[in-house]
Amino acid sequence: MKGVDDGQLVTGTVVKVDHDEVLLDIGYKSEGVIPSRELSIRNDVDPHELVSIGDEVEALVLTKEDKEGRLILSKKRAQYERAWGQIEKIKDAEGVVSGPVIEVVKGGLIVDIGLRGFLPASLVELRRVRDLQPYVGQTLEAKIIELDKNRNNVVLSRRAWLEETQKEQRDEFLTNLKPGERRRGVVSSVVNFGAFVDLGGMDGLVHVSELSWKHVDHPGSVVQVGDEIEVEVLEVDMSRERISLSLKATQQDPWQEFASNHQVGELVYGRVTKLVPFGSFIQVGDGIEGLVHISEMSAHHVDLPEQVVTPGEELWVKIIDLDLQRRRISLSIKQAAEGGIVAAEYQEHFGEHAYDDEGNYIGGAIDPEATSEGQEAWEQYYAEHGFQADGVTPIDAPAAGDAESAEEPAAD
Repeated sequence: MKGVDDGQLVTGTVVKVDHDEVLLDIGYKSEGVIPSRELSIRNDVDPHELVSIGDEVEALVLTKEDKEGRLILSKKRAQYERAWGQIEKIKDAEGVVSGPVIEVVKGGLIVDIGLRGFLPASLVELRRVRDLQPYVGQTLEAKIIELDKNRNNVVLSRRAWLEETQKEQRDEFLTNLKPGERRRGVVSSVVNFGAFVDLGGMDGLVHVSELSWKHVDHPGSVVQVGDEIEVEVLEVDMSRERISLSLKATQQDPWQEFASNHQVGELVYGRVTKLVPFGSFIQVGDGIEGLVHISEMSAHHVDLPEQVVTPGEELWVKIIDLDLQRRRISLSIKQAAEGGIVAAEYQEHFGEHAYDDEGNYIGGAIDPEATSEGQEAWEQYYAEHGFQADGVTPIDAPAAGDAESAEEPAAD
């Protein structure tokens, strides 16, 4: 009969398996007892699933003799002691551990690596995983990123292992990705400063400024997680492994379209969007706004823009400058009142007969009996701005005959 001491590792043969304990013959004066909770690092296990009669088992002596005179052993503590030595060697060598996921806990997973290794949810995959339950039972490989035997703390990172093993694939992916090419991808996340798009190997960022030609208050108003979109590669940063993408580059530039269809001197219809001390902004196209400087708001002096227009008001303006490079359009309400060439998209609405071959409005010369809706609209517009139907003569100016009478001297 051999002697034993607390903390000693012993080996014995399983002689009995009950639902709450296992008896182990280690050649001592009495058989050792392994309580079910000391069989495995897993919780609530059936002893019959772990050992069978006749199995050789290593255990650690917890208590040489408890109050009932029994020798209390622990199989999991023996595994723990053996595992710690191995785990420390693996961490020092920057190696990899593997084991089955045995439990989902708050904030992550428990992996059986001979002891309970904690794998945080944020380190399970390259991107954070919301549902961890499907991982239970899977065998995962991971790197050890934190080890503290005194606190019985082992923290793992599968993401670090994935990044290491996939680095070669990422390098190849980035090398084959060229600025200017277009790729299809799926929106993986939406943040305040833009949206990340999974290109099928790596994520790229579409900055909020590259989501649309229009102003975007929040990326979520343009794309949602799960959307499949086409993007253009703007930049590939090999050293930082970052990809810059653009969604708006795959769409037609509204400024380019507007500039190709309009020219300085044309009349366009717009809506007042904002008043500023120096004038007002007018939307003249989808995503296109131009400025009417306060000096171009009226033929008379204007102190404040609100003396002439109000937000939401729709009116005609004349294009007096078009700078595509700086994306600026200068407009004039004052010069629009003088008439001119009407942009092509409005001519059909007002009737082609109201314009000459160059697009100039000639509605005033048409028989009043054949007045079109467009002509009436122009006359109303001119009247609102203080001009007669010809768009040139002020309303308060005397008629030609009246002028002659006024100049004729009184008879003696």
